[in-house]
Amino acid sequence: MDKRIKFHLEGLDCASCAARIENSLKKEGFPSASVNFVRKEVTLEGNMEAARKVILRAEPGIRVTDASGAGQVAKGEESSGSPVAMIVAVLFFAAGLIFRYGFGINNVPLLLLFSIAYLLAGWNVLRRAFLNVVRGNLFDENFLMTIATFGAFAIGEFPEAAGVMIFFMVGEFFQDLAVNRSRRSVRSLLALKADYANLLTDGKSVRIRPEDLRPGNRILVRPGERIPVDGVVVNGASALDTSALTGESMPRAVKAGEAVLSGSVNLNGLLTVEVTKELKESAIARILELVENATARKAKTERFITTFARYYTPAVVGLAVLVALVPPLFFGAAFSVWIYRALVLLVISCPCALVLSIPLGYFGGIGKAAKTGILVKGSNFLDALSAVSVVAMDKTGTLTKGVFKVTDVVTKNGFSREELLKISALAELHSTHPIAAAVRKAWDGEINPAEVLEVEEQAGSGVVVRTSDMEIIAGNDRLLHKREINHDTCHVEGTVVHVAVNKSYVGYLIISDEIKNDSAASVRKLKALGVKKVVMVTGDSRGVAENIAKQAGVDEVYADLLPEDKVSVIEKLQQETGGGAKVAFVGDGINDAPVLAMADIGIAMGGLGSDAAIETADVVIMDDKPSKVAAGMKIARKTRRVVTQNIVLALGVKLVFIVLGVAGEATMWEAVFADVGVALLAVANALRILR
Repeated sequence: MDKRIKFHLEGLDCASCAARIENSLKKEGFPSASVNFVRKEVTLEGNMEAARKVILRAEPGIRVTDASGAGQVAKGEESSGSPVAMIVAVLFFAAGLIFRYGFGINNVPLLLLFSIAYLLAGWNVLRRAFLNVVRGNLFDENFLMTIATFGAFAIGEFPEAAGVMIFFMVGEFFQDLAVNRSRRSVRSLLALKADYANLLTDGKSVRIRPEDLRPGNRILVRPGERIPVDGVVVNGASALDTSALTGESMPRAVKAGEAVLSGSVNLNGLLTVEVTKELKESAIARILELVENATARKAKTERFITTFARYYTPAVVGLAVLVALVPPLFFGAAFSVWIYRALVLLVISCPCALVLSIPLGYFGGIGKAAKTGILVKGSNFLDALSAVSVVAMDKTGTLTKGVFKVTDVVTKNGFSREELLKISALAELHSTHPIAAAVRKAWDGEINPAEVLEVEEQAGSGVVVRTSDMEIIAGNDRLLHKREINHDTCHVEGTVVHVAVNKSYVGYLIISDEIKNDSAASVRKLKALGVKKVVMVTGDSRGVAENIAKQAGVDEVYADLLPEDKVSVIEKLQQETGGGAKVAFVGDGINDAPVLAMADIGIAMGGLGSDAAIETADVVIMDDKPSKVAAGMKIARKTRRVVTQNIVLALGVKLVFIVLGVAGEATMWEAVFADVGVALLAVANALRILR
């Protein structure tokens, strides 16, 4: 079976070249191939050697090396040209201008000055153009730039030929600086990976690689050090800086028995941590993998631009050929005039402003969200998040803290409080639900797991447990009615667990949960962003749901729902919304997988790295704060706005200069602005997302 592989593409300094590599791979049977120009990487599924051959055939100047994830970011910071060569080229160019326009000299030495400036600035362009001719690619920007400048030399426009190449070099230089800034923003995420771990062996601390740690190992984490892998504190107490993971600046206090995540920084105490996961399965590795692979899931806008670029350049080149030939051949116009106009069009014909700035915008949006503690799995989900008009939220663990405790015990039919608590704990022994954990915690005594012979989970209702002499039913009122248990208490304020033994009702436990501090603020922020409706979708009782809903300020409440009922509610909301608007569901990512999958965009409370949440949802909020939903929407909308601005800017300027070029009102100098200048402006605009 083919595996997912990744290559680093050294020397990839052209956005349209990246698009060409991706198209070539897809044509050759690699449908999932995705080229990330910003990171200079290609990710695909298929045969490694076959993929290498396709890449080198599409771009022979590229050096293909193995990439081990994000470690290649620093390596990817390459410049299109030497600053020294650029400065010397500018000096020769300036000298040529002074000789020609200052002293009126127009002879061979002048041609020599401009030729030296041209070669210094354009050597890489000329080299790549030659390679393109060898492989038959005549629509590459390097080949088109070469033809345009050779043509300018041929008709005596020496300053313009050299000037175009210098401006092109300067533009690419600053464009590389801007792109590298975006790379550095991702590299700051990579700094979350610890360089080493202090393994405890025979009472001594030995420094090893985090990759070599295994579950069960014990490590020492000193103040100021980064926790290398996920684990549990077995000795010591400290405060952890988790801001890089969650975006939360407040330190988190930890003590023995509490879980800690890789990537967190130990601020003050000495901790002994028992490893629970290998590095590749730890929170930081999952986060980095998510961010790195996010660009593989492309938004419709990106896919459109890639398709558009394939047709735009040949169309403009075809127009240039017509402009060069039709007026002189059919209307007797001067060849030199119309060839110059055609050369102007060739300079404009590269779609780099679009091909580079659009993916860079989405890349910046995903990186900005990650720094805020919001993991977005792809630019398509970023687009969907920007269009959300209805937000449905689960109650437990989303709007509420999900930290339950038994606050009241009511017994029936002669059972004592202790008997009811013990039987309830026995019933909930194997359940992973937070309410079950609260029930078990309320019983101080011992429970023998061997007593439980059979467990029957009732989704959304409770559990039926059988022992050697008892059948215990623990759940909601609906489960009692379903099992035909006679009981005198149906409606109880709060979350309630009814208990029956051998078909006899023996009482109930009242469980309390608190609303999160920022739940009400979260709903207000969503409304301020123009979200039309915020609803609660929960399996809890209506009384409890309405009480929390009132505190949070949500518009509608759907309560007493089974998992399949929640799916039906989301389908109903989608039908009501329509018109391209999206419905988001926010849940805990563990119990709500079907709803997260059904919603237009599933947002999971990641519980500081919950595996189930990361696997299921489209967006993961790392610190469980519902207010981050609004923050993610703001980032998504800003990204969408910037992307739209870049499309309008690039296409608008290109169109204007194509018209001016045909009309003879645009020179080659201006054409370079329409190409490199617009690309630089679009990239700079895309980088605003990172601020």
